[in-house]
Amino acid sequence: MTSISRRDFVVASAVAGLGMTLPTRAAAADSDADWFDRPMRWAQLTLVENDPGRYDPQFWLDYFARIHADAACLSAGGVVAYYPTKIPLHHRSDWMRDTDPFGALFDGCRRRNMAVIARTDPHATHQDVYDAHPDWIAVDGEGRKRRHWASPELWVTCALGPYNFEFMTEVHKEIASLYRVDGIFGNRWSGSGMCYCEHCQRNFRAASGLDLPRTTDPRDPARRAHLAWQEQRLFDLWRLWDRGIRAINPRARFIANAGGGALSPLDMKTVGQIADILFADRQARRGLMPIWSNGKNAKEYRAVLGSKPIGGIFSAPGVLLSRKYSEMPLVNLRAAGRAVRDLKLA
Repeated sequence: MTSISRRDFVVASAVAGLGMTLPTRAAAADSDADWFDRPMRWAQLTLVENDPGRYDPQFWLDYFARIHADAACLSAGGVVAYYPTKIPLHHRSDWMRDTDPFGALFDGCRRRNMAVIARTDPHATHQDVYDAHPDWIAVDGEGRKRRHWASPELWVTCALGPYNFEFMTEVHKEIASLYRVDGIFGNRWSGSGMCYCEHCQRNFRAASGLDLPRTTDPRDPARRAHLAWQEQRLFDLWRLWDRGIRAINPRARFIANAGGGALSPLDMKTVGQIADILFADRQARRGLMPIWSNGKNAKEYRAVLGSKPIGGIFSAPGVLLSRKYSEMPLVNLRAAGRAVRDLKLA
């Protein structure tokens, strides 16, 4: 079996029913409005910009078949578009040329009767967006536009301003219109820390009469007001995107990456009320993460979502399986599989 790197593969497993039948891009079964309970095994394929033309999509479609995946979450847009978008400033992968990587994977999954949700990531953007709309970029406490911490050629976007409320709303509508996906999963949609851009300053003052806080001390009135305002702003954004997607396809949903559970900055009771399906993101990007982290999140989700389907997004590297494996880097899926089988957890 070909070795699979973490860069190419993140797999997600979800709790709920059976497979679904959706044979073509255009012919979704509108009568099957509550598709959320059907998929049992999810897979997530997250692309990087130079993957188109370099990776083998058929390998992944065959892999989905081998693991009996009922549904997939596929990279679509945001920082990079993996489909032929018509929206100005929505950056297409420079490697996709005249192809449609997302569409090819989407069609392949549909032929396998899989549910499909599109993955978008609005947390960063390219220089042309900065040049056209500098007000869309996040600003730090010193008044500086924020470069991306890991990819300095990118700029960090403000989650609470026009980039998300206007630009990404149109991106989501385009994806829902072109592909009739079952939902759109928003990764890193809720911001990357405190933002002092002109929109945050103006909107927060209009809502609270206060200046943006300069401290994280919860005893500070401005800090408390900002936490409440930020939460409401994010719920407004969630509902805006969900309404736009449903207006195009009533059976589809916006699915927020809201994997914080008890530590979430969002009120989990409200999350439980507005979400029909939810995923906990536990990818162990740094340090070690206990193998029971997804289970802990599942219990937190179950407490607020009741019987609604919930899933855990995870990756093998950095997952602490046991003392025996705590120092063993799980560099690919085969290593992870061996470790799990050895522990009799499969």
